[in-house]
Amino acid sequence: MPYRFLRPVFIASLAAPLALGAQQQVDILIRGGRVIDGSGSAARPADVGITGDRITFVGDAASGRVAAARTIDATGQVVTPGFIDPHTHTFGDLQNAQRQRRQNATYLMQGVTTVITGNDGGGPIDVDASLKRYASEGIGTNAALYIGFGSLRQRVLGPGSAAANASQLDQMKQMVVRAMDAGALGLSTGLYYAPQNYASTEEVIAVAREAATRGGVYDSHLRDESSYTIGLVGAVAEAIRIGREARLPVHIAHIKALGVDVWGRSDSVIAMIKAARAAGQVITADQYPYTASGTGVGASLLPRWAEAGGRDSLRLRAQDPATRTRLLADMRENLRRRNGAKSLLITEADRKDIAGKTLEQIATARGVEPVIAGLDIILTGDASVASFNMSEDDIARFMREDFVLTGSDGSDGHPRKYGTYPRKLQVYVLGKKVISLETFVQRSSAAVAKALGIAKRGTIATGAFADVLVFDPAKVRERSTYEAPTLLAEGMSFVLVNGKVAVDAGKLTPELAGRGLKRGVE
Repeated sequence: MPYRFLRPVFIASLAAPLALGAQQQVDILIRGGRVIDGSGSAARPADVGITGDRITFVGDAASGRVAAARTIDATGQVVTPGFIDPHTHTFGDLQNAQRQRRQNATYLMQGVTTVITGNDGGGPIDVDASLKRYASEGIGTNAALYIGFGSLRQRVLGPGSAAANASQLDQMKQMVVRAMDAGALGLSTGLYYAPQNYASTEEVIAVAREAATRGGVYDSHLRDESSYTIGLVGAVAEAIRIGREARLPVHIAHIKALGVDVWGRSDSVIAMIKAARAAGQVITADQYPYTASGTGVGASLLPRWAEAGGRDSLRLRAQDPATRTRLLADMRENLRRRNGAKSLLITEADRKDIAGKTLEQIATARGVEPVIAGLDIILTGDASVASFNMSEDDIARFMREDFVLTGSDGSDGHPRKYGTYPRKLQVYVLGKKVISLETFVQRSSAAVAKALGIAKRGTIATGAFADVLVFDPAKVRERSTYEAPTLLAEGMSFVLVNGKVAVDAGKLTPELAGRGLKRGVE
């Protein structure tokens, strides 16, 4: 009879005698699974032992005479490192007074055990305070932080479009120094967004150098992912230049070819990045597996010049007849870039009369032009939108590259916050077979840890932190949709965070086992 059929009897009846003569005692033993260790190597049969918050055994538990306080049967399943999401918008969740929000179940149920937040230039200025709050109040996943260029510029220059002078640059630099010393991963930017968009490349380089001298990463939401200003290719070139001249690794956020004007340009972007990597630069990117991006109606349609000075200034411009004419003309062009009013779906808004409808449907019901309906939505509070603007060919082309990692860009109102990892697994690994299961795991774990300087996580290896998943790939699935974007994923059998069981037999536990992580610190 095969050994696996004897194992339950063995565990039930002989656990105590074995413990008496065991060479190694562990807290949790995961037995009978196929280990995909995060290195990219093929799956192999192995048992995994965990003691405290570390992996202390990987191998054959029977021959190694390993005993455990608890044994998890992983027969027919894979055992992998917990996923590390390099781009999330979880800062508000993890700072929330509600324990349920801090538990971060949206990510745990996908198998994500570490989230990176503060992306797109929105990271906190006081990184130390955030990390201390995580420690005192508890969080469900591990979390690491960027300091945000947008936060710096807003603090020092406000919402205006002026260039930073020497004194203002120095203020921003000193804030970066303090954040990096507190453990920030690096500097994030969102140069597409106001007021960051008003900064010159040289200004960004000057600030980024302070992160570089302390081993940080430059995380970039590109200035243009489409054809708004300098174009997709020009924006990639700018990010490469910033990394080269500031002398730090570049990580390109949610890499994509956004809009009809740049569909098919993924080849050009890939060639540029490969050339820079061949020349010695460290460049990576992340990607979510959806054809729709997620943002606000304002970010989708407004030209950046109209946002200078903040919301009150925008209102005044919209009321001036001549300026309004120019504004609506630019909004029409931006709507064209994004494939028209039918491609913008309002996914989350306080006003129930527009949620779940496309901009085209809203405009038709009101009897107005789509950009006029869009401007009204913006001026009365804005709304989250799913913008269907990407091609499947570009998505697959980027996904095949070894420098492109998995990331959710998870934000409210888009299913990616709840379903990125299950969707990529089901659609692109098991379905379309764009990449292998082992590659998926590697680019969702160890490769992310390496790119961002996260120590001792992302691998199944002795000495690594015990962020571990047990699941049957065929059973993990996304439940969230554009119409119902807040449905939790299912299919993760066990999720362990720092050696604590956060998901037990598919069910959330009360554990808040996450930690605030500092750059390069175990």
